[in-house]
Amino acid sequence: MRLLRPLRTLSRHVRPRAAVLVLSTALLGAAAPAATPAGVPQALPPQPVHGSPFIETSLFFGTARPDGGPAVTDRQFRAFVDTHITPDFPDGLTIQPARGQYRDAHGTIEHERSYELTLFYPTSQARRLDPRIERIRTAYKRRFGQESVARVDDRARVDF
Repeated sequence: MRLLRPLRTLSRHVRPRAAVLVLSTALLGAAAPAATPAGVPQALPPQPVHGSPFIETSLFFGTARPDGGPAVTDRQFRAFVDTHITPDFPDGLTIQPARGQYRDAHGTIEHERSYELTLFYPTSQARRLDPRIERIRTAYKRRFGQESVARVDDRARVDF
């Protein structure tokens, strides 16, 4: 019994298989995303071409009261918007109902109905409008006995 094939026979069977293996590997490699070494920054996506530089500020208003009092109603919140927010931001704003949770000052996780307010304003007005936004946050906390009103600021390109 002979275990080894003659070289001529071996090459006739191996070459097509090797060619298929090389071709398969090349096709898979072309479809796979390029790997970058750890710590090397990725290329940034292209910048949008529409719109002007704006700041997007989101404020999150909870409705549960830490003292256990009645939750802030839709009517009370709408009145707050009309008196404390609209005068400083008459050009427009967006309010969305939300559900939120947070850990209060006593360590209890509170679940509550809330509102998310979104404001867009030109970056050139950020310094002028910042104190107004802080007054809104302070007024809501005082008026409704809240521990906090979360604020998130981000840069955006906006076109109306």
